[in-house]
Amino acid sequence: MQRPARSGGAAVAARRRTDMDQNSSPPRINLQRAACTFAGLGTLLFLAAGTMRWAGGWAFLAEITIGGLITEAWLARHDPGLLAERRTARGQAGWDRVITSIMPLLWLTWLPLMALDAVRYQTSLVPVWLQCAGAAMIAASFYVVYRTYRENSYAAPVVKIQRERGHAAVTTGPYAYVRHPIYASGLLTYLGTPLLLGSWW
Repeated sequence: MQRPARSGGAAVAARRRTDMDQNSSPPRINLQRAACTFAGLGTLLFLAAGTMRWAGGWAFLAEITIGGLITEAWLARHDPGLLAERRTARGQAGWDRVITSIMPLLWLTWLPLMALDAVRYQTSLVPVWLQCAGAAMIAASFYVVYRTYRENSYAAPVVKIQRERGHAAVTTGPYAYVRHPIYASGLLTYLGTPLLLGSWW
């Protein structure tokens, strides 16, 4: 019985690497964006917290930054075409652009609220073991993303059927359990972040 899932994804990734080697330079890790993300999120968190002495805040920043860099490094090496595809919104529907623009704004509003709650006013008292569980959820979310990219070289931000490249349904890895594993990974992040930062909300 033929399994088009991983083998198809691996073949597509190999073709993308070959095309990029022949036609253009492959995308690289964006260290500048990672540094700006670290600094920007850190500013939001620590200004709202009113102190730099916040282990949960530092742990969150480290996990988000390192996890993002490792994911980009893996894609740059194994599937640069998918990395390039995920950095563009080409062909994205209007409603999709609205949602993907609103969600980061809501996220950036939520982070300082958690800092106010957990550190400045200390209205939430989350036990250490639950904060560790939150860190584990964020780590698990990155692992789900990695497995998704490994199994599905078509995991572009724009939902479309790419028949010209032999696009087939993926049923291995996280797709064996959920049809939208990237959304599932996001749910893990949303659940784990307030716990790691020490806030109940």
